[in-house]
Amino acid sequence: MRAMTYELPLFPLHMVLFPSMPVHLYIFELRYRLMMREVLQSNQTFGVVLIQHGMESLGPLAKTYKIGTAARIVEVEPLEGGTMNIAAIGTERFRIVKITRDHPYLIAQVEPLPLDIQDEQAFSGSAARLRNNVRGYLAMVTELMRNAKNDEERMDLNELELPEDPQTFVQMAASLLQLPTIEKQDLLSSESMDVLVNNIARLYRRELQVNPHLQDISEQEAARAAWLN
Repeated sequence: MRAMTYELPLFPLHMVLFPSMPVHLYIFELRYRLMMREVLQSNQTFGVVLIQHGMESLGPLAKTYKIGTAARIVEVEPLEGGTMNIAAIGTERFRIVKITRDHPYLIAQVEPLPLDIQDEQAFSGSAARLRNNVRGYLAMVTELMRNAKNDEERMDLNELELPEDPQTFVQMAASLLQLPTIEKQDLLSSESMDVLVNNIARLYRRELQVNPHLQDISEQEAARAAWLN
């Protein structure tokens, strides 16, 4: 039985948002200023979807992947000229059923696509084992950023607080990985939380094996490699 669909305005971006994770956006383009005003007047929820073809702004509406994450606005900072900064939190995963293109921005009929847990005990064990690799990865990225010229890039990620809740932790672990967006989209498209945590664990093992070699690259390249989404 298919889940009930609902209407959701879409914000196509060159990033992947995971449930429970924050996103900060500067809204300047007229169509997205309109969209955010209407979102704020309704239920404060919009969809973040990865762009498959096209641009984020100043061009035709982009083609996106089918699976995205709904986001709820939690803070708005109005700026001059009608622009704004917004902060939002990912809520639930969704699948696009149908796109409407008779608006300045994309609106879609979407259906909820929850990331269910098939085996609670196995999932919790996998999440617990993942923590050491995440800590090791954050220490490695901190070391890569140590010689960055920009103070903002010299962050000590060893102090980052990891959530106690296993599901939230796994979503954060996915967000922290420095990967091409298509790989993060693959993670978001996982069949279940069980599959997601195993895929994330495999990627952390891969990155911990490969990335120490980044110590030999230039400071500028290292800072770019270490930049957190």
